[in-house]
Amino acid sequence: MTVARQRLGRIGEEIVARRLAGRGARIVERNARVAGLRGELDIVALEAGTLAFVEVKTLAAASVRGPERPALAVGPRKQRQLRRLAAAYLAERDLPPFTRIRFDVAGLRVDAAGRVVEWEYLRAAF
Repeated sequence: MTVARQRLGRIGEEIVARRLAGRGARIVERNARVAGLRGELDIVALEAGTLAFVEVKTLAAASVRGPERPALAVGPRKQRQLRRLAAAYLAERDLPPFTRIRFDVAGLRVDAAGRVVEWEYLRAAF
Protein backbone atom coordinates (compact mmCIF):
# COMPACT_ATOMS: atom_id res chain seq x y z
CA MET A 1 0.00 0.00 0.00
CA THR A 2 1.34 3.42 -0.92
CA VAL A 3 1.99 6.12 1.64
CA ALA A 4 -0.72 8.27 0.02
CA ARG A 5 -3.31 5.48 0.39
CA GLN A 6 -2.29 4.90 4.01
CA ARG A 7 -2.65 8.61 4.73
CA LEU A 8 -6.07 8.72 3.06
CA GLY A 9 -7.16 5.72 5.13
CA ARG A 10 -5.98 7.37 8.36
CA ILE A 11 -7.89 10.54 7.46
CA GLY A 12 -11.06 8.50 6.96
CA GLU A 13 -10.56 6.60 10.21
CA GLU A 14 -10.11 9.86 12.12
CA ILE A 15 -13.30 11.32 10.62
CA VAL A 16 -15.29 8.20 11.49
CA ALA A 17 -13.86 8.01 15.04
CA ARG A 18 -14.78 11.65 15.66
CA ARG A 19 -18.33 11.12 14.38
CA LEU A 20 -18.79 8.02 16.52
CA ALA A 21 -17.50 9.83 19.62
CA GLY A 22 -19.74 12.78 18.79
CA ARG A 23 -22.80 10.57 18.96
CA GLY A 24 -21.76 9.10 22.31
CA ALA A 25 -19.70 6.05 21.41
CA ARG A 26 -16.53 5.32 23.36
CA ILE A 27 -13.57 4.49 21.14
CA VAL A 28 -11.97 1.46 22.76
CA GLU A 29 -9.13 1.05 20.28
CA ARG A 30 -8.01 2.04 16.80
CA ASN A 31 -5.93 0.03 14.36
CA ALA A 32 -6.05 -2.98 16.66
CA ARG A 33 -3.87 -5.93 15.76
CA VAL A 34 -3.94 -9.42 17.21
CA ALA A 35 -1.18 -11.96 17.62
CA GLY A 36 -0.80 -14.49 14.84
CA LEU A 37 -3.21 -12.92 12.35
CA ARG A 38 -2.58 -10.55 9.50
CA GLY A 39 -4.69 -7.42 9.31
CA GLU A 40 -6.19 -4.94 11.70
CA LEU A 41 -9.49 -3.77 13.10
CA ASP A 42 -9.86 -0.11 12.12
CA ILE A 43 -12.05 1.01 15.03
CA VAL A 44 -13.42 -0.83 18.04
CA ALA A 45 -16.13 1.22 19.75
CA LEU A 46 -18.54 0.72 22.63
CA GLU A 47 -21.98 2.15 22.01
CA ALA A 48 -24.95 1.57 24.34
CA GLY A 49 -23.69 -1.81 25.50
CA THR A 50 -22.72 -2.98 22.02
CA LEU A 51 -19.12 -3.54 21.00
CA ALA A 52 -18.86 -2.43 17.37
CA PHE A 53 -16.04 -3.44 15.05
CA VAL A 54 -15.98 -0.70 12.44
CA GLU A 55 -14.30 -1.19 9.07
CA VAL A 56 -13.55 2.10 7.33
CA LYS A 57 -13.22 2.40 3.55
CA THR A 58 -12.05 5.78 2.29
CA LEU A 59 -11.67 6.81 -1.33
CA ALA A 60 -10.49 10.06 -2.86
CA ALA A 61 -13.34 12.05 -4.38
CA ALA A 62 -11.56 12.15 -7.74
CA SER A 63 -10.90 8.39 -7.78
CA VAL A 64 -12.30 6.40 -10.66
CA ARG A 65 -11.05 3.09 -9.25
CA GLY A 66 -12.86 0.82 -6.87
CA PRO A 67 -16.51 0.09 -6.29
CA GLU A 68 -19.42 2.42 -6.96
CA ARG A 69 -19.70 3.08 -3.21
CA PRO A 70 -16.71 2.74 -0.85
CA ALA A 71 -18.66 0.51 1.59
CA LEU A 72 -19.05 -2.09 -1.16
CA ALA A 73 -15.32 -2.82 -0.92
CA VAL A 74 -16.06 -5.00 2.13
CA GLY A 75 -16.94 -8.23 0.37
CA PRO A 76 -17.30 -11.78 1.71
CA ARG A 77 -13.55 -12.41 1.93
CA LYS A 78 -12.93 -9.23 3.94
CA GLN A 79 -15.93 -10.03 6.15
CA ARG A 80 -14.46 -13.46 6.99
CA GLN A 81 -11.12 -11.85 7.81
CA LEU A 82 -12.77 -9.29 10.09
CA ARG A 83 -14.72 -11.99 11.90
CA ARG A 84 -11.49 -13.95 12.54
CA LEU A 85 -9.72 -10.82 13.75
CA ALA A 86 -12.64 -9.91 16.03
CA ALA A 87 -12.76 -13.39 17.58
CA ALA A 88 -9.03 -13.28 18.31
CA TYR A 89 -9.35 -9.73 19.63
CA LEU A 90 -12.11 -10.75 22.04
CA ALA A 91 -10.02 -13.68 23.25
CA GLU A 92 -6.88 -11.67 23.97
CA ARG A 93 -8.19 -8.34 25.34
CA ASP A 94 -9.59 -7.36 28.70
CA LEU A 95 -12.60 -5.35 27.54
CA PRO A 96 -15.19 -3.17 29.24
CA PRO A 97 -18.56 -4.88 29.78
CA PHE A 98 -20.75 -5.28 26.70
CA THR A 99 -23.87 -7.27 25.85
CA ARG A 100 -23.68 -7.56 22.06
CA ILE A 101 -21.24 -7.24 19.19
CA ARG A 102 -21.81 -6.02 15.67
CA PHE A 103 -19.83 -5.28 12.53
CA ASP A 104 -20.30 -1.85 10.96
CA VAL A 105 -18.90 -0.47 7.72
CA ALA A 106 -18.20 3.21 7.10
CA GLY A 107 -17.65 4.25 3.50
CA LEU A 108 -16.60 7.76 2.62
CA ARG A 109 -15.10 9.86 -0.12
CA VAL A 110 -13.01 12.86 0.75
CA ASP A 111 -11.80 15.70 -1.42
CA ALA A 112 -8.21 16.96 -1.64
CA ALA A 113 -8.80 19.22 1.39
CA GLY A 114 -9.96 16.27 3.52
CA ARG A 115 -13.65 17.26 3.45
CA VAL A 116 -16.25 14.50 3.30
CA VAL A 117 -18.17 14.58 0.01
CA GLU A 118 -19.88 11.20 0.42
CA TRP A 119 -20.78 9.39 3.65
CA GLU A 120 -22.39 6.02 4.26
CA TYR A 121 -22.53 4.22 7.61
CA LEU A 122 -23.94 0.70 7.67
CA ARG A 123 -24.76 -0.54 11.18
CA ALA A 124 -24.71 -4.31 11.55
CA ALA A 125 -23.53 -4.55 7.95
CA PHE A 126 -22.74 -8.27 8.18
